[in-house]
Amino acid sequence: MSIWVNQNTRLMVQGITGSAGAFHAEQMLDYGTKLVAGVTPGKQGQKFLDRVPVFHSVKAATRETKANASVIYVPAAFAADAILEAVNAELDLVVCITEGIPVLDMVKVKRAMAGSKTRLIGPNCPGIITPDECKIGIMPGSIHKKGHVGVVSRSGTLTYEAVYQLTQLGLGQSTCVGIGGDPVNGTNFVDVLKAFHEDPDTHGVVMIGEIGGTAEEEAAEFVRAHMKKPVVGFIAGSTAPEGRRMGHAGAVISGGQGTAKDKIQAFKKAGIAIAPTPAEIGVTYREHSRK
Repeated sequence: MSIWVNQNTRLMVQGITGSAGAFHAEQMLDYGTKLVAGVTPGKQGQKFLDRVPVFHSVKAATRETKANASVIYVPAAFAADAILEAVNAELDLVVCITEGIPVLDMVKVKRAMAGSKTRLIGPNCPGIITPDECKIGIMPGSIHKKGHVGVVSRSGTLTYEAVYQLTQLGLGQSTCVGIGGDPVNGTNFVDVLKAFHEDPDTHGVVMIGEIGGTAEEEAAEFVRAHMKKPVVGFIAGSTAPEGRRMGHAGAVISGGQGTAKDKIQAFKKAGIAIAPTPAEIGVTYREHSRK
């Protein structure tokens, strides 16, 4: 089993004729993802790589291909509308790769999504992958290995680092989810941890957080209260000066909250084993999972 995506997921790409959309659509196809449609307004009737039909709208693509998931590669100015178009088509899952979406746009998206059936992952994220079944996003498929470790992270690069280490140690992954580092996103740590907790094929979890906000503290409380599976954590940004923005829009320490110290303390209280450095995430999981 896995969470949210598998070999039966039927994917469309919004922005499939753009440079980023086209490149990653081909990568996802090569990985084995069931890419059934593309969407670019005004480009309907075309075929991507002579095999994937392109539609004018998400609703038309859904109606004709029975797609149930979408990944968005459109410019930031249009990304919020692209998300809402997918939500209005009642897709099960929408993954937004686009970075730089204005916070106010995402606040409006979150409000509009209230009560909808759609799960949004992102924005500003690498996506989601169930190894050997379905890759939605920009992550390198070759480093993943099918197995039983769930991975959830705010950082794309550290997701890849953790996955590579696990794979090198022979520890495959059930599903890997990059939730993105923006302050307003669709899926948070607790959402993913809950899904991993309920998935019998996920035997343990690696969670990678960052400074800023309180999402990691909330995740630690969920782990403390509910999870019996081993959880290993790492917090990026421990040397960041207070008030300094560190790449991700959400990685800002303010108001005395969101420091690496706060998050590490919350992890320890919850029984989460902490990797001392990014290079030790894999071995820390291996040792902790044996206890």
